Formats: sequence, C-alpha cells, structure tokens
Amino acid sequence: MSIFSDNIRFLRTQKKLSQQELADKILMSRVRYSKYEDGRSEAPYELLIRISKYFNLSIDLLLTVDIRKYPLEDVLRLPDNRIVLPVVVDQLGNNSIEIVPQKASMGYLSGYSDPEYIESLQRISLPFLTNGKYRAFPAQGDSMPPFKDGSYIIGKYIENIEDLKPGKSYVIVTLNDGISYKRFTSFNEKSITVAADNSFYKPYDIPLGEIVEIWQYASGIFPEDFEPEHFENSNVKEMLLEIRKDIRILDEKLSKTD
Repeated sequence: MSIFSDNIRFLRTQKKLSQQELADKILMSRVRYSKYEDGRSEAPYELLIRISKYFNLSIDLLLTVDIRKYPLEDVLRLPDNRIVLPVVVDQLGNNSIEIVPQKASMGYLSGYSDPEYIESLQRISLPFLTNGKYRAFPAQGDSMPPFKDGSYIIGKYIENIEDLKPGKSYVIVTLNDGISYKRFTSFNEKSITVAADNSFYKPYDIPLGEIVEIWQYASGIFPEDFEPEHFENSNVKEMLLEIRKDIRILDEKLSKTD
C-alpha cells in the first residue's frame, strides 16, 4: 500500500461511493481503479489529474500527505491546494486565446491541465479581451440560441465558484458531461443549478465535485454561413418549442394522476 492508495480509499469512503461509482465518475473501469486503490499499480499523471480535480485536492497532497491524520475540511482549505491553469502567451507576453476543436469535449477533458495539450491548440488574439484568461469552446446543440454547431463561445476563466453571478452564462467543464454552455441560476453547499435559454430544457444541478473548470461568457464567434433565416424562422421555432413544453407539462400532470 502507498499514501496515494490510502488517500483515495479514504476519500472514496468519505463520499460513501463504491469502487464502481467512483470509477464511473473518473471515466475508467472498476478493475483498473481497484489496482490503484490496492497499491498494485501506479497511477499515470492523467488519472492523478482526474482524481485531484474530482476530490478538489492537489496531486502533491494526494501523493505525499496521509490526509487521514487531519480534518478533511482543513485540508481542503489549504491555500496551495489547487492546480495551476496552463497558460499560453505570445512573443510579447500577452495571453493568447486557445481554441478547443469542434466535437472535442472528451479530448479537452483529458488534456485541460496538460501544458503540452494546451500548447498544441490553435490560438487567436482579440484586442478587446485582455484583462483575464480567455479560451474558445465549441457550441453544440440547440439549448443556448443563437449559438449552434459551428459557433464558438469565448469564456473568461473563473477561479472561484463564489464569483458566479445569477443570470450570467458560463462554459462549464465537468467530469461526466465534458463541455456545456448554460446559464447559472443558483448554488448551494453541494451543487450549482444551471438552465438553458431554450425553455424546452429543464434546469438541472451539477455536483461541485464534478466541476473541472468554469468560464464566463465574454464573446462569440459565428460560422461564415450563419443564415439570416435563422432569425426569420425564430417565431415559428419559438411556437413549436412552446407546444413541446405544453405537451411535456401535460405528460407530467397525467403521470401524477396515474
């Protein structure tokens, strides 16, 4: 056994998770995970990063400190208990805006804290986005119009979850869902609640332990073939969405009476 093995076993039991449940949350098989918890294999750096993010503990603490000997709440409040965000700068020392490729949610989830991966991304600079760290993420689906497939959302990195503002929209990177773009509504001790601008989709909660990164909306990049009829048909689309919403509400009422 090792300090790391003891620590992840302790953290898992504190969250009252089975090996299978934790393995699912960090995107691996239970058999593989059990080898690390039993000390039969050494975890590669990409797994260390995932576990570190999931438990909100730095890799240094996971590998070198027997956290069973200290109150867990005190360990989580240590000032250096965090992972530094990789940043790419240009020749003048200015921050560049990295562009995460389309349909690369899982790829980004594996490389978001790897400097080599971040260095490999294409980059742009925008003169009006200079105060803070920015990154461009691909838009997917129809939950946050007018963004659609082919669009990019430029977000500003948010370091503290307490800085989230109700009504503002954010790119949220999570262990289970990868990259999503939603509007923040509220938070509590265990989760945050987000909602889509498309009223057909219900608000939902995201557990704090699943959150990897949060980026506040700063600007958008639309594809060249962004058709004017997208707006011309908006009233029809809104009407259809309202009909779908009414049907959903009716189904819920009928299910309650059964």
